[in-house]
Amino acid sequence: MAASFRVLTAGYIGERVASTVSVVVDGDQIVIIDPGMVADPSLMLDPLDELGIAPEDVTDVVFSHHHPDHTLNAAWFPNARYHDHWAIYRRDHWDSRPAEGFEVSAHVKLIETPGHTPQDITTLIETEDGVVACTHLWWNNSGPAEDPYATDAEALHAGRVRILELAALIVPGHGEWFRPDQDTPR
Repeated sequence: MAASFRVLTAGYIGERVASTVSVVVDGDQIVIIDPGMVADPSLMLDPLDELGIAPEDVTDVVFSHHHPDHTLNAAWFPNARYHDHWAIYRRDHWDSRPAEGFEVSAHVKLIETPGHTPQDITTLIETEDGVVACTHLWWNNSGPAEDPYATDAEALHAGRVRILELAALIVPGHGEWFRPDQDTPR
């Protein structure tokens, strides 16, 4: 059985900023992706409560990268393992490992997709509707075509091509999920 996936709150960027925060339920594992800045804690916690998930139930948290708008509220999940580009952290344990190909659970895998930062990763989720990619390669469905903060534009564009070959749905860093098409910035 594939994992279930839900966007808890869709992010935005402009005068204010919030990250898109998602949850994956894969058997006994509950994974939160990018628990960063939100206008109010209820935007993240109420949808979890509707699913019958308490913050203490969350087993894993994934950071696409280490900007505060994607990490700020990680402490809400006290029992989780935390995953980034090079390690897994839990309490006072730091286990180094590359993100590329790491399986958080049976249907959740990490891949390295630098560009916005050198340390960016994408979370790939196998669902019944196809592969979902939670990534900061796009801010929202329109791109931007060129990320003005990208540390490596060439790597960012290569990562986009890679994700477009894999994903049926894209969950960008600061917007609603979208189905990629020929107009999706590459």
